[in-house]
Amino acid sequence: MNDRLLPPSFYDQPTLELARALLGKKLVHQTEEGRVSGYIVETEAYMGPKDQAAHSFNNRRTPRTEIMFGANGSVYTYVMHTHCLVNVVSGGEGFPEAILIRAVEPIEGIETMYKRRIKAKRDQDLTSGPGKLTQALGITKADYGRRFFESPLYIAEGRPVEEISEGPRIGIDNSGEAKDYPWRFWETGNRFISR
Repeated sequence: MNDRLLPPSFYDQPTLELARALLGKKLVHQTEEGRVSGYIVETEAYMGPKDQAAHSFNNRRTPRTEIMFGANGSVYTYVMHTHCLVNVVSGGEGFPEAILIRAVEPIEGIETMYKRRIKAKRDQDLTSGPGKLTQALGITKADYGRRFFESPLYIAEGRPVEEISEGPRIGIDNSGEAKDYPWRFWETGNRFISR
């Protein structure tokens, strides 16, 4: 399949605009078990030093957050509880912002996804959450620091999205007023968004 990879310049948009622009784009991972992909249908923006919910709040710089201070379009993976989560670095060098990919609509390699997500009973359960989608697509901490415009883990042109909804982010109750910021975006009515 000939994917048109999004160019590095695509990632130079302001973070909130990029979080919306990623909807409908195709997240692809070439793995040893074969190629898996899905359309991005839900994202969350994390706005760096002033965002209490961001790992880089107050410019916190640790080995884990170091990539957030780097180039736009870099892959930021980290483990939360037992799940690996994947983010797109944004904001520009020295401005540590990122966008969490919360859910994708599976396209290719669905059989492989079921093997990796043994508990999933139906397609909606494969990738409808940030930990589910990384498991289904075989994305791990080892992908930290890659670039989303290069194989094996990349984002390509996808399909148009008719309508976008927005609301508060999920699972960040201990982040003061930041928990209410409407920085989660999803394709309205898509059945693969997280619960």
